[in-house]
Amino acid sequence: MTHNTEEQAQLLVEALPYIQKYYGKTIVIKYGGHAMTSEDIKASVIKDILLMRLVGMRPILVHGGGPDINRMMDMVGLVPEFVDGKRVTDSSTMEIVEMVLAGKTNKSIVGLLNSMGGNAVGLSGKDGNLISASQLSSRLGRVGRVDEINPRVLYDLLDNGYIPVISSIGMGDEGEAYNINADHIAGEVAAAVKAEKLIMMTDVDGIYRDIKDPSTFVSRLTAREAGDLIGAGLVSKGMIPKVEACIIALEAGVEGTHIINGTKPHSILMEVLTDSGIGTMIEKTEE
Repeated sequence: MTHNTEEQAQLLVEALPYIQKYYGKTIVIKYGGHAMTSEDIKASVIKDILLMRLVGMRPILVHGGGPDINRMMDMVGLVPEFVDGKRVTDSSTMEIVEMVLAGKTNKSIVGLLNSMGGNAVGLSGKDGNLISASQLSSRLGRVGRVDEINPRVLYDLLDNGYIPVISSIGMGDEGEAYNINADHIAGEVAAAVKAEKLIMMTDVDGIYRDIKDPSTFVSRLTAREAGDLIGAGLVSKGMIPKVEACIIALEAGVEGTHIINGTKPHSILMEVLTDSGIGTMIEKTEE
């Protein structure tokens, strides 16, 4: 047996208790950032999801697709407008957002999963009344907030061996579409299905007290401490909705939330199936 083979065997042995622990458990994964644009990392994510399902876990994938939306808007001659990091979404922009997220991006992910032996089903918030939404701000147009998640459709899919893949589109009372932050949807979905874990993928290793200083990396903190960091202005704008999603999930009883670097190959498996894990873990505040 070679040294490399021994290492591979040891990794499998190390993974066994985690496979047993999370067998039959639901794990929500927010997929986004560079991991959606790099073909190599995309393939790594897909393989991680498939392996999780194969060993008995119940993954749910939630995704955004900002770069795809920007490319389509550029093709039709529209200029994206942002206010406080949120995309201003008029009716014309909403048509593009829905077409890209629920059509191109979602079906691309579903196709990859199924072409590699998975059993994935693509959803937007309109399907099965999954995500009820309302307007966040008149200034932002069709940008929405999550009012309610209907978990029944997700339970039905999970119970029958499917992998739900959810695009970040919500539905209003009159059937209108809303563009919703995918991080917040992931947190609300994890809360609604009482997930065991919520994993947020991003382009950095996790939370830093000072993003310019690697020594300020935070590997573990409570929900209260995370909220305090936001209040003190120590969390970057792009990281804030991810931290908020973790807090939403924890308050609903989700056991563990993690912010990980999705640009690293097989980062999901490293978080779920190893002793050390990676990234920042946000856990419940002990009362």
